[in-house]
Parts: sequence; structure tokens; C-alpha cells
Amino acid sequence: MKKNSSPCFFEADPKKAIAELGKEKLLQIFKQMLLIRNFEIRGEQAYQQGKIGGFYHSYMGQEAIQVGCVAAVGPDHWFTTTYRCHALALLLGVTPNEAMAELYGRSTGNAMGRGGSMHLYADRMLGGLAIVGGHVPIATGAAFSIKYLKVKKRASFCFLGEGAVVQGAVHESLNLAALWNLPCVYVIENNQWGMGTAVSRAVCIEPIAENLAKAYGIQAYTVDGSDFFHCYALFQKVLGEVLKNSRPILIEAVTERFRGHSISDPALYRTKEQLAHYMQEKDPILPLKKALIHEKILTDEQFKELDKEQKEIVLKAMKFADESPWPDPMSLEQGVFAPEEPECKS
Repeated sequence: MKKNSSPCFFEADPKKAIAELGKEKLLQIFKQMLLIRNFEIRGEQAYQQGKIGGFYHSYMGQEAIQVGCVAAVGPDHWFTTTYRCHALALLLGVTPNEAMAELYGRSTGNAMGRGGSMHLYADRMLGGLAIVGGHVPIATGAAFSIKYLKVKKRASFCFLGEGAVVQGAVHESLNLAALWNLPCVYVIENNQWGMGTAVSRAVCIEPIAENLAKAYGIQAYTVDGSDFFHCYALFQKVLGEVLKNSRPILIEAVTERFRGHSISDPALYRTKEQLAHYMQEKDPILPLKKALIHEKILTDEQFKELDKEQKEIVLKAMKFADESPWPDPMSLEQGVFAPEEPECKS
């Protein structure tokens, strides 16, 4: 029998974060969110024009989670995520030019055109990885490395979807992290749909993090994944706890994506009215915009200018990608390691 209980949502006072971050930092954060949104919109358009191949998974609707995380903890930890990886890559220093060029499969791309949409990397980002749940042991290994090497003030942050929590690799990772006291923060981005299957039909108990954490004796939190201020404050709190106790923590950020699972998914499991309502009520950009206007940090006119500025950055990235060369076929085997075959002696 499925047992559900009401989650205990973590909440924070936005005024504290506003005072702490200040005007310039808040505007920078807001621009990051607008850049991600514009990047995803234009990336989808390029895909539909046949300029991007493979798969394309949009992060639209979930921006507050990873923007809040990086703003709170900084970029100097280890980060691992799923194939929905464009936002985290941009937040961790991958330029729009190299990200877009990678989507286009060009040699100037983040992975020289070999990874595409699902495989972006940064100096502290261990990858966008396509196997569901397969990246969680990698993030756990990064946490083990931090502890083994006695690296101070560092943690490993792992983003996964709610559909992945039923994978064995996830449970093995949580068990080892709890057993060995590893500084790892596992963030379940619960966007309500594992591909086209509702979370209530795929996961036997909700709220996910609060119940799952009990099995492993670790701390858990649930947060509104569409609210930047709540996400920022929670990640700040969690980092402090992990660095103090060297114990893993499980977070469930409740959100909803604005697109189908991938660009090929028409998302017929939601009505247009349901999606329109959610996009109106839970767009992560809107509450941050409202707060900045209320605090006289931003005006409606400035918002339009900032949005236009980020749009132009993305359009330039598309032009850069379009004009970039294709990878040289002669480079195909570069970076692929295998032992040399021994000489055949007759």
C-alpha cells in the first residue's frame, strides 16, 4: 500500500538573502536565470531547424534550483548532473559560445563536438551524464575523494531526477555515503514526470527525500524548487551542515518542467490548461523579478533590457556555432585509450 504524507517544506525570509547578496550579485543571479531561459528557448529552435542532432532536454521551469545552489555554495565544489545539463554548465563557467557549439556538434564545442546536448563538462563539473542514475556513484566517488584526500571546505553536489530514485545505483550510493560519512548532497529535482510517467505511479512513497532518508539515517529537506530564495537559503544551510558533520544530505526540490521530457516528447499527459497555469504560477523567474522590483533593484524597463541582452548573447552564440568548423574525421580516435595489440610472432 502506498503511504503518502505532506512534505515539510523548507522556507526562508527573502529579505535576509537580499540583504546578504546585495544589488550587484542579485542582478548577476537574475541575468544567469535569464541566460539559461533564453539559451533553452533558442536551443530548441535550432533543434527544430535541424541544426542540433541527438536528444535535447530543456531545463526551463527548473532554473531556481541550480542557480540557487551555485549562488549559495560557490563554484569550487564537485558537481554532477543528468543529461538535462545546459544550465549547470553555464553556471560553472562554460561559455554560451562553447555550449551552443557543442549542441551543434562543432569542433569549437565544449567537448569538441563529441558530446552533444547531454554531455557538457566544466572544470568542477564531472559531466552531464545520460544513464539514468548512473552518475550518482560518480558524485559519491567525488565525495569519497574529498574525504580521502582531506580536502577542506569542499563537498560533492549531485542532481538527479525523481525517476532515478528507484535505480539500484542510487540506493547503493546512498548506503555507502551514509556508511562512510561522505560529504555529498544529493538533490532530487522532482519535476513530477519520469519521462511521461507521473511520479505517483512510479515511486511508492512520497515525499521522496524525507522518507528515503530515513532508511539510510541521514538528514533530508524538501524545498519549493521554483523559489530562488528558498533554494538559496537551503543550499547555504546544507553546505554548512555537510562541512561540519561530513554526512550526506538528501534534498527534494519540487518543481515542474515547462517542456516534455525531451524535445521529441509532446507532453500529452498534461493538458494545455494545466501547463499554462503552472507556467503562470510557478515560473521561477517571476518571483525573483517581483522581489527585485519591490526592493527597487530592478524596474520593468530594466528587466526588458536585461532579457534582450541575454537573448543577444545567445543569438551570437548560435552564429558562432553556425560558423564553427565540423570536427576533423581524422581526430575521431583522439582521446580514446586502449592497450596496443602485441606483435604477432609467427
